[in-house]
Amino acid sequence: MTNVAIVGAGAMGHGIGYVTAIAGYTVTLTDVDEDVLERARAHIGLALDSGVMRGKVSEETRREAMGRISLSTNLEGAIDGAQVVIESAPEKLALKQDLFRRICVTAPRDALLATNTSSLSVSEIARATNCPERVVGMHFFNPVAAMKLVEVIRGAETSGESTGKAHAFAESLGKKAIVVRDTPGFATSRLGIVLGLEAMRMLEQGVASAADIDTAMELGYNHPVGPLRLTDIVGLDVRLAVADHLHASLGGDAFAAPAILREMVAAGHLGKKSGRGFYDWLTPQ
Repeated sequence: MTNVAIVGAGAMGHGIGYVTAIAGYTVTLTDVDEDVLERARAHIGLALDSGVMRGKVSEETRREAMGRISLSTNLEGAIDGAQVVIESAPEKLALKQDLFRRICVTAPRDALLATNTSSLSVSEIARATNCPERVVGMHFFNPVAAMKLVEVIRGAETSGESTGKAHAFAESLGKKAIVVRDTPGFATSRLGIVLGLEAMRMLEQGVASAADIDTAMELGYNHPVGPLRLTDIVGLDVRLAVADHLHASLGGDAFAAPAILREMVAAGHLGKKSGRGFYDWLTPQ
């Protein structure tokens, strides 16, 4: 596998593009919005520049990685000839189903077809296609360059071959891959959302400040990032959508989104991407 197409060039899409290009793959980023594509290439360039400045990336690696990245607003053209297709579009089931209908028709028959969904059913996405055995989940984490884990999710009809290809591809990027069954929230979202929502309830109840709640998990449990700061990085709107999906699927108070989360999303305080969430991202951290 040498040619990778990434469908969707937002934060996760260009993050996957970065690690894939660094690993030596030829990468085509495709999105319906040309401005999003240009911003994605700029973000990748900045990430590589930062790597050079920190001595983590050589000038040669930077130059070669940027040379392996191309942009396209044409989905079919981007995936024609790709050996790996990773969809990283917004978390909307109908959108992903439509994309995979098109991907299954156009992509080579031996291509790995993966969705980067963090909470939607891989089986439901795959059932909308005529090739459900080829569709697998590959859940990367944000920021992709720093996070070592990739969840490989095996849908109800995903073949062992597709699962094995996804596992091998993730490991080729320097990631650690785990395989989980397609259940609501998989392993990580199900565990992570409970911790994040409880941290919000604690903040809502005045138990401690956001910074102190995060520090409790960072120093007390050796988490690299606290649950509230992580929510800001992921996006409060994304966390709310996942919480509502899990609550509808699994029930129980643990997955019920607290009022503070709904209020902040309604006010447009979505975290790092909006400049304000549980932290003020407009002020130097």
